[in-house]
Amino acid sequence: MTVVEQTPVPAAALSAAPSVPAPSAPAPEPVQPPDRPRRIGGVSRPGVLSLTGAAASALCATILLYGELAPFSGALGFTLTAYLLFLSIYAVLTGFEEDRQAVRDRVMTVVLWTAATLLFSALVLVVGFTAWRGREALPHGNFFTQDMQAAGPLDPLTDGGIAHAMVGTIIMTAIALAITIPLGLACAVYLNQIPGRFSRFVRTIVEAMTALPSIVAGLMVYAVWILGLGMQKSGLAAGFAISVMMLPIVIRAADVVLRLVPGTLTEAAEALGAPRWRTVWHVVLPTARSGLATAVILGTARGIGETSPVLLTAGFTAALNTDPTSGPMVSLPLAVFNFVKSPQPTMIARGFGAAAVLMALVLVLFVIARVIGGRGPGHQTKRQARRTARASRQDLARFDELRAPGLSLFEAGPPAEASAPADPTASGEND
Repeated sequence: MTVVEQTPVPAAALSAAPSVPAPSAPAPEPVQPPDRPRRIGGVSRPGVLSLTGAAASALCATILLYGELAPFSGALGFTLTAYLLFLSIYAVLTGFEEDRQAVRDRVMTVVLWTAATLLFSALVLVVGFTAWRGREALPHGNFFTQDMQAAGPLDPLTDGGIAHAMVGTIIMTAIALAITIPLGLACAVYLNQIPGRFSRFVRTIVEAMTALPSIVAGLMVYAVWILGLGMQKSGLAAGFAISVMMLPIVIRAADVVLRLVPGTLTEAAEALGAPRWRTVWHVVLPTARSGLATAVILGTARGIGETSPVLLTAGFTAALNTDPTSGPMVSLPLAVFNFVKSPQPTMIARGFGAAAVLMALVLVLFVIARVIGGRGPGHQTKRQARRTARASRQDLARFDELRAPGLSLFEAGPPAEASAPADPTASGEND
């Protein structure tokens, strides 16, 4: 057994030896806070407090400015000053917690909400005031079933009505729609599908006609139809005049809607070999159906409220006339004009009642157009979904019938002559 003696190492040598540093742990990385998206909507407590404080501060500052510091007066100036101060103070209060982009977003949100509130308030005021002033005439049933042939300005509301004006409005509007819808949609399709120098000229004329005064349209039809051709004043002539007012509105709105149809749909249809007219009829028009219905409603709302063209071309009558080709005919706007200019309270009530009926008629036409137009592109009703599924099943069955003979041909085995290998030794020619 061998014993190995260990030589002791002096302490000085240990101290003189180079020291090896111990491996240090990596420094921890700074923890970044998670990104939180900024809310661009909704109600928060700081936002409500900022709105309330800005409104109170603006009101107090405006009262102090108009009452003590400056010689200002007037309700309109007071309101504008208070609103501008409100926006300024609200921007400052929001800037204490948000960045510049958020401040601009909050201020513009308040401006848009203010504009929407003013527009909605004006609409409610107009509709409510008209219905309130016509509340005396609307409850009477004779107001909707009788005309004014046997009633005078001094007669009570239980006598007379606006049946002649309602029938006249419906007939004139129907004639105008029968002329406007095919011409307007065809012109819009032409402007959208056939670009060129002439289409740009037509678009310019259409845009200029949107600002055409209604009296000019009435004078044109009066000069051509009544003075030039010798026809009498009638609902047909009034329908022509109304269609002149409706046509540019329908063309321009329909042109804008057709531009929104994706070009990939028409390209796909034409790539499959469909002609241009079939692409327009089966792809472009069904895709823009909802927007086209809105375009027709905009034109109808413009034409149904015209008064001067009807007065020039259809005249005025207090009796019911259902023949649009002969005799004068009256519309609801013209009846309203004649009723409200009377000093008698009963006639004024009839005028406001007729105006309320006119607004209700426009609402009914809008609902009908929404039903016909359906939903927007990509959204189908249950009936449309069932119709699409039924058409798909029919197409699948038809494709199966067309494909069946080809499949039986390809599934049959090859002929025996073609399948046998060509072996020259098997034949008897070499024997």
